[in-house]
Amino acid sequence: MGNEALQISLPLVLLTILTFSAPSATASASDRSYNVGDHVPLFVNKVGPLNNPSETYQYYDLPFCYPDPVIQKKESIGEVLNGDRLANTLYQLNFRQDKNGERLCQKKLKVAEVAKFRDAIVNDFYFQMYYDDLPVWGFVGKVEDESWTISDKGTKYYLFKHVLFDVLYNGNQIIEIRAFSDPNHVVDITEDVDIDVEFTYSVNWNATSTQFQNRMDRYSKASLLPVRLKIHWFSFINSIVIIVLLMGLLTLLIMRRLKNDLRKCSNDEEEDKEVGWKYIHGDVFRYPSNMPLFCAVLGVGTQLLIMVCILFFLAIFGVLYPYNRGALFTSLVFICTLTSIVAGYTAAAFHTQFSVIGWERSVLLTAILYLGPLFVISSILNTVAISYGATAAIPFGTLLAILLIYAFLAIPLHALGGVIGYCLRSEFQAPCATKQFPREIQRLAWYRRTHCQMFIGGLLPFSAIALQLHHLYASMWGYKIYTLPGILFLTFIILIIMTSILTVGLTYIQLSVEDHEWWWRSVLSGGSTAIFMFAYSIYFYARSNMTGFMQLSFFIGYNACICYAFFLMLGAISFRVSLIFVRHIYGAVKSE
Repeated sequence: MGNEALQISLPLVLLTILTFSAPSATASASDRSYNVGDHVPLFVNKVGPLNNPSETYQYYDLPFCYPDPVIQKKESIGEVLNGDRLANTLYQLNFRQDKNGERLCQKKLKVAEVAKFRDAIVNDFYFQMYYDDLPVWGFVGKVEDESWTISDKGTKYYLFKHVLFDVLYNGNQIIEIRAFSDPNHVVDITEDVDIDVEFTYSVNWNATSTQFQNRMDRYSKASLLPVRLKIHWFSFINSIVIIVLLMGLLTLLIMRRLKNDLRKCSNDEEEDKEVGWKYIHGDVFRYPSNMPLFCAVLGVGTQLLIMVCILFFLAIFGVLYPYNRGALFTSLVFICTLTSIVAGYTAAAFHTQFSVIGWERSVLLTAILYLGPLFVISSILNTVAISYGATAAIPFGTLLAILLIYAFLAIPLHALGGVIGYCLRSEFQAPCATKQFPREIQRLAWYRRTHCQMFIGGLLPFSAIALQLHHLYASMWGYKIYTLPGILFLTFIILIIMTSILTVGLTYIQLSVEDHEWWWRSVLSGGSTAIFMFAYSIYFYARSNMTGFMQLSFFIGYNACICYAFFLMLGAISFRVSLIFVRHIYGAVKSE
């Protein structure tokens, strides 16, 4: 009991520490106060095609006006992983000082530079800047099709040469900024000729009553349109209805039959022969094949579950919010490192319940089961990003820092958790003794085999989360801001409940046909929802406007990593729930 109590209390303590020790992402009002005329730096970040969110480049990869020298802003690990590359600029946006038609620079664009701008306009490039930590976007240019006119000039490409900044302030603080590209100030870059361009900008300052602490609400409200909000609630209610129906079905069909089985077991009659799952009581608690890998799945799955819960808490408490630059990736690195102790402890504690030999291998597999494939896929994608010259390419310094964090923090914490699990080991509490030789399993019908159970165990939970999953993909691989972490968290709870209910039902059906190899089957059945999630991601990509090899590789690669994480997490949960169920029914038989 002490071992199980520690197994529950350790994640809770870690969750509390991480939640309340995480730095607040909301800027302090005292740090953002300015006097009239104060210089507030505007940083340029990146440019990229609108339809390919992963394919972004540094702002000065396009031949815009640039300062001498260009100074890169120091960034956190999360900002670098997010593809942010902030740099200084020639724009001068002093606090509460209006400007009209201010000259940025006079530049002679060569033929190659004109072609670069034109290619960017063809691909619908946007630019992103940051002013007082507020993001601002605009487009590089526009395309006009004039083939319908009398002159029949065909398609024309225009470069915006004037940017209007509209800034709102409240007292001595900046509340909001928008950038507008003036369609009346353009230059035709259709032809491959050298062009003289004068880039200009204007700044308008206006007062607002919005408070500083509410200035990020603008980005949140972008996704709270009434139609979308109704869709979110419809999805949530739909999931609840599916759960109620599923629970009712299982209660009527399975639990009723289980009670009948238990009643038969309590009678000393020949009807005992009809109870199939009772015959395998001597094999049902036999530990599965490849025990180290099984323990590693439980360890990593538990770690990932805690990580997801912590991220939800941070989002609900406002620590993580839209366009908080790099905060999500920084939190992931930080939380993944610290929760390594939970993964090592869980794997070692479960392994030592059956054998005190070989738990080290379980801990070692735990350290590489998820992070190993993640590192391989990230390395391949990083090579692709380097070949494209994209900001998604991780610099060598950042890559070295992540490897050092893993080598000197994550791995030692894995080992420490393993040692704790070994020192606090306990015997596996099984209601029934395990026979020396396993019982032979009869050949099963096709609909009772693993692949069929995986299909059923994955399809129903996926159907309950499909609409929320679409919104999540639209947020990850598009520009729809997901700002309802509460509903997303409830959907996650629904997913866990549905997966648990179905796995218990499928485990009971498996035991009823005297198939005692339920350990791995419960993991595969529960984790199969991730396969449907990945399949839906392919469908989402096919229906989107994303194009190009880089975007395709990033989409497939990182979605595979995300779905693999869900497979491990849901698989670990499914086994834990099935183990509780199996212990209960065989314990009830023993007591009777």
